[in-house]
Amino acid sequence: MGSEDRRAGVYYGKRESWKAEMEALRAILLAGPLDETFKWRQPCYVWKGANVAMPGGYGGRCVLSFFRGVLLEDPEGLLVKPGENSRAARVMEFGSVDEVEAARGAIEGFVAQAVRLVEEGRRVELPPDDFPLPEELEEALAGDDALREAWEALTPGRRRGWALHFGGAKQAATRERRIGKAREAILAGQGMHD
Repeated sequence: MGSEDRRAGVYYGKRESWKAEMEALRAILLAGPLDETFKWRQPCYVWKGANVAMPGGYGGRCVLSFFRGVLLEDPEGLLVKPGENSRAARVMEFGSVDEVEAARGAIEGFVAQAVRLVEEGRRVELPPDDFPLPEELEEALAGDDALREAWEALTPGRRRGWALHFGGAKQAATRERRIGKAREAILAGQGMHD
């Protein structure tokens, strides 16, 4: 059985939406080998320090996200991409506690697979920087040595997150403003969600 994190208990206790579904997911995850920790202001379930799964409730759905989900065998097609820019994570979606309980065996199977992936040292191999940089970001990097050096030191995932954030703005002025606001965070080695 996995270990509990006090902060996660507080988090679940304060939930308003999807509370019962997330507590049902928590019970399943803690009944297995995973340890509960708290990352990114929410509960995260790990195996020997490696991120494995994270429940969440967003808008009209409750999800259980698997960090290495793209590597999991899923013959029933239960795992879906959480968003169009997702490359590694896959999620299971739930609308009720009954759906969570009905999926218990599948969840336990995915957790067992994810633990094996960690044990085997398997990671999702992603091509470096396979995304276009907005013109405004290229200009900012070319004109600011400190920013360019900090950008190059960021992990590929952090660079990708920032590039998608900057590039998501429709107007050049908005892209420039976003880059200006993010400068200090980039210089500090932070990603968008740090």
